[in-house]
Amino acid sequence: MKHTKALLTVAVSVVALGFGAAMTSKPAEMKAKPTVAEARAFLEDAQEKISKQSEYAARAYWVQANFITEDTQWLAAKAGAESTQLMVNLANDAKRFNDVDLPADLARQMKILKTAITLPAPQKDGAAAELSTIGSRMEGVYGAGKFTIDGKTMDLGQAEEILAQSRDPKMLEAVWTGWRTVSPAMKDDYARQVEIANEGARELGFKDVGDLWRAGYDMPAEDFAQEVDRLWMQVEPFYKDLHCYVRGRLNDQYGDGVQPRTGPIKAHLLGNMWSQQWGNVYPLVAPKGAEKGYSLDNLLVTKNYDAMQMMKTGEKFYTSIGLDPLPQTFWTRSLITKPEDREVVCHASAWNVNDVDDLRVKMCTKVNGEDFYTIHHELGHNYYQRAYNEQPVLYRGGANDGFHEAIGDFIALSAQTPVYLNQIGLLNKVPTSGNADTAYLLRSALDKIAFLPFGLLIDKWRWQVFSGEVTPANYNDAWWDLRTQYQGIVPPNARTEANFDPGAKYHIPGNTPYMRYFLAHILQFQFHKAACDMIGWEGPLHRCSIYNNKEVGEKFNAMMEMGMSQPWPDALEAFTGTRQMDASAVAEYYAPLTAWLQEQNKGEQCGW
Repeated sequence: MKHTKALLTVAVSVVALGFGAAMTSKPAEMKAKPTVAEARAFLEDAQEKISKQSEYAARAYWVQANFITEDTQWLAAKAGAESTQLMVNLANDAKRFNDVDLPADLARQMKILKTAITLPAPQKDGAAAELSTIGSRMEGVYGAGKFTIDGKTMDLGQAEEILAQSRDPKMLEAVWTGWRTVSPAMKDDYARQVEIANEGARELGFKDVGDLWRAGYDMPAEDFAQEVDRLWMQVEPFYKDLHCYVRGRLNDQYGDGVQPRTGPIKAHLLGNMWSQQWGNVYPLVAPKGAEKGYSLDNLLVTKNYDAMQMMKTGEKFYTSIGLDPLPQTFWTRSLITKPEDREVVCHASAWNVNDVDDLRVKMCTKVNGEDFYTIHHELGHNYYQRAYNEQPVLYRGGANDGFHEAIGDFIALSAQTPVYLNQIGLLNKVPTSGNADTAYLLRSALDKIAFLPFGLLIDKWRWQVFSGEVTPANYNDAWWDLRTQYQGIVPPNARTEANFDPGAKYHIPGNTPYMRYFLAHILQFQFHKAACDMIGWEGPLHRCSIYNNKEVGEKFNAMMEMGMSQPWPDALEAFTGTRQMDASAVAEYYAPLTAWLQEQNKGEQCGW
């Protein structure tokens, strides 16, 4: 599973895109006493401009991601600069209505307009163009990144396969380190990007970019920071149980010289380039005496699935709960497999190019269980995009950005169950023993529970960078301090400020806010619990599948159709009946595994 398969900012929706439209010539002239009617006219005009440019910008970014050349990077940078300039101008123009007593709907649209842009440029000449050029350049460096080991040149995809499959610690370290030779070239660009964007955020009335990002959650920025800390405290005990168990099994495999039995875990040993999900080391940590069970990888191959059939199967889940099929253009315009003749950005993403019904995915699909899950996740974005496409432009987005990520992961919680795999004919028999449940939940936790601290710390690092608490002189040290604090991991070799290890993660040069993924890992379980309650499910929560349930689909689609038109607690309540994000469903889902892990960890020195 990959939950880091982010949508490119331009593709999620107009809101996540930072919108995009032709550059305005100058800020609107200030008026002494603006009226409600003028505010309404301003918003209507703004949304018309935004709508026109969003498609142009999305097409430019689509071409750049699918054909990485100097020319396409130039085109994407130009579109990004125009989009950024317009949004900065509109956000600044909106400030003249600050003292107008607006109806709730208009006030909400004004706030969204001010907080929607991810990286605001200041209004001085050339700033938007420089910011866009930097972003396009960093994405190009990342997308085309390669390194050499023993005379063999490899890209990120090849490196990920080695980390997933190899058990040679020297090779794992070499590949882990090799990918991180790509990112130092981005460090100066990244520092300059932060400098420009912070200036733009201050012009909009925010302390810095981090303050702007936190302000977009229908609560004060300081309250949101406290909210994510509260959620982390709910799930931290589960993570520590898992960390303790996995560390012991890695010690059994590699010995004290490679992985000590106490303290942090070495980052290169967890089967993933960023140690964010650990599912690839399952064979090393599987319960002793566990039933061999099934391999979804093998089931897909045995049943002669290809990338297209996997995508069709994902669509069938959504139609089974009553949603309409994807438009025919989805199948003709999407990039579903990696071309052999060119470099592309393989990082999976979902797009609505015209912000109405030009839905697409871009991913280099492989026939395996990981991409089977990813397909269900990405299509969730597409179905959400279509559900809210009749909302005003400023409301075309997730209730909060965590919702957009949680939608597909909620569906995938059903799609990864043996019950569902049996329903669609991939699995002949559903395992029923408690032993099989332990193995199943452990596999799941290695991805979902292991991800939680990583999902949190990415933006905690960036918040510190934006605030100035962390400077370019200590980017790397601060990065590893947080990774050790929250994840309990350390690098396999000495790292210095000559490195720029944050840049080895796509979402840093790609400038995608990351807290959405942490929130999604809470919300998806809330959605799942609510849906299973709707259908009267009485068994263990981890065995519930909502496949073929139209009642859930109807209520689910009604929530999605709301888009951003109401504060996110309203959307949450519409589907779950509660107004607060809560991790109790995570506890219920993994309760059998928690008891088992604590038994296995007896006598171990847990923590780090």
